[in-house]
Amino acid sequence: MKRLLSVFLAVLGLSAFLVPMADARTPFVRPFMGWSSWSLESSTRAGYGTSWLNESHVRDAASAMASKLKSAGYTYVNIDSGWNASQSWVFHTDVNGIPDPDPTRFPSGIPALASYVHSLGLKLGLYAVTGLEKEVYDKNAPIAGTSCHAQDIAYRPLTPSNGWGGNWKVDFTNPCAQKYYDSIVARFASWSVDFVKVDGTTADNVADIKSWSAAIDHSRRPMWLTASAWPVPRSIGSSLAPYANGVRIDTDMECYCETVSSWDSSVKARWADLPGWQGVFGPQYRPDLDSMPISNNTGSGIQDGISDVERQSVMTFWSMASSPLYVGGDIYFLDASAVAILTNPEVVAVDRSGTYATRVTGGDRQVWTKRAPDGRTYAAVYNLGSTPADITVDLGGPVRDLVARKDLGRFRGSWTASAVPPHGSRLVRIG
Repeated sequence: MKRLLSVFLAVLGLSAFLVPMADARTPFVRPFMGWSSWSLESSTRAGYGTSWLNESHVRDAASAMASKLKSAGYTYVNIDSGWNASQSWVFHTDVNGIPDPDPTRFPSGIPALASYVHSLGLKLGLYAVTGLEKEVYDKNAPIAGTSCHAQDIAYRPLTPSNGWGGNWKVDFTNPCAQKYYDSIVARFASWSVDFVKVDGTTADNVADIKSWSAAIDHSRRPMWLTASAWPVPRSIGSSLAPYANGVRIDTDMECYCETVSSWDSSVKARWADLPGWQGVFGPQYRPDLDSMPISNNTGSGIQDGISDVERQSVMTFWSMASSPLYVGGDIYFLDASAVAILTNPEVVAVDRSGTYATRVTGGDRQVWTKRAPDGRTYAAVYNLGSTPADITVDLGGPVRDLVARKDLGRFRGSWTASAVPPHGSRLVRIG
């Protein structure tokens, strides 16, 4: 009996090496919900800009999310670009070329901040970029756990990489390249990081996202991975599908002005951009429409730059797309209207259904529909014009207004949204 047990254990031990690695993408059934810091870092309003990013402000954002949005499902506190940069925007890494937090911005370090965020029942995200940092190349950092150095994994001839050409292209035929990304993600995992946004993704960077994804897989810690750019090229949308959980399909939401955004600067572009990505996404690969300027239109702090009517259209469009829902303003000053829009359970449920909307009619008076897993149909109408409009949906049955949270009655053959205001929307469930 002992011999049989020994043979069984030996086979079991061998099988542990024969079992293939999990798919190099952490599975997430639903898009994440939370907040991102970049909208505040990009603003020219006094008190914001790149110097805004620091430990105290992130803690305030986490506290505000926990008290005002967590109950509706918002949990991710995502720190964007600059966490490992000085106030003069000089990025730095440790001896092995692994990004480390700027001691002035984050004097307690990322582990302490992650511990605080997790104590609130939230999750923490960090920002990274495609390509090899030139600072890491210049100091020829030794790659942890290998005999290689940074210059060994640089593609030859040296070739600029990422959306702004700020880093060097990586030679992924060298096994040490994967080991380098493994070392970065292992550090993130040791800090209890839950999310990574890899920015600057071009058509030349599919291998970068694959490597980041594999590194997350090797770390054995679940992390949402977003492939980001302004936008990511549609040509690589399908190529990224096995690796990323989400992909940025639009330019930045921010207007880089004194408000978070504006309707004309980039908000309205979403209605033109999303249709080009139809058919790309699946149950674990989400269209990322960027942050939502739904935070503050009253009192102190930076203003959203769009009206309440426009804010509701944003929430409706993001939810119909099953995009990640994350706030891009100063949620410390979150106003009552923003809370009502962001936490409406019937609208959030449209996003959480996980299915994708299809544009039925284009132009200024648009109709989008999608089928939920329970067989019910959601329909959204949008008036992108400058005057009120009646917009008809050619579907019939019992209709419920999800924003107003009330039944409208049964309609035969079609339902018409009357007097939809400029930049306004209606969201209904039919059936």
